Amino acid sequence: MGQSRKNNIEGISIDQKLVAEGITQLSSEIKVLEAWLDELKVTGPGNSEVEAARKSYHDMLQSRREMLSALSQHARNTSLNGKS
Repeated sequence: MGQSRKNNIEGISIDQKLVAEGITQLSSEIKVLEAWLDELKVTGPGNSEVEAARKSYHDMLQSRREMLSALSQHARNTSLNGKS
């Protein structure tokens, strides 16, 4: 029984580490996508390839922001539950 509890505690620790790594990774990806979108602003409208890239990057950025928000909320909830 002691070993089972230890594995459970280690699982929680790993989960928190994965969440933290996910937050770091998503934050990095968001910065890259924002930089790419800024670069595309220099190119004027009318170029269909640029417009397609802009839409694609914007969609990816929105998705990353949603995932980051969800992971951050999970981290806060986990932190609050861990302190109880």
